[in-house]
Amino acid sequence: MDLASILDAIENKPGVLLYFSGEHCNVCHALRPKYEDLFVNRFPLVERIFLDAHEHPEIAAYFRVFSVPTAIVFLGGREFVREGRAVSLHALEERLLRPYEILTS
Repeated sequence: MDLASILDAIENKPGVLLYFSGEHCNVCHALRPKYEDLFVNRFPLVERIFLDAHEHPEIAAYFRVFSVPTAIVFLGGREFVREGRAVSLHALEERLLRPYEILTS
């Protein structure tokens, strides 16, 4: 995945989840399946993009990602939520539910 493809998805999809992780980040590896499960089951029209920040430093820099894990959710082409290491997926779900329903109805 390259930056142009990501920017195109942000512009043209109802929503995009960008999840930045690192190879040696245990928290990243523990959270990723939980993010996948949440977005597959509750927000299926949000495109999910998972990137290793160390393999794609130019993309991480473009989105101002300085630590992993970092999840950024774009809705309607705009950054809506940015979460770092300590995240409540339940709170994230509640925060996204109404805007997601508006965008996809």
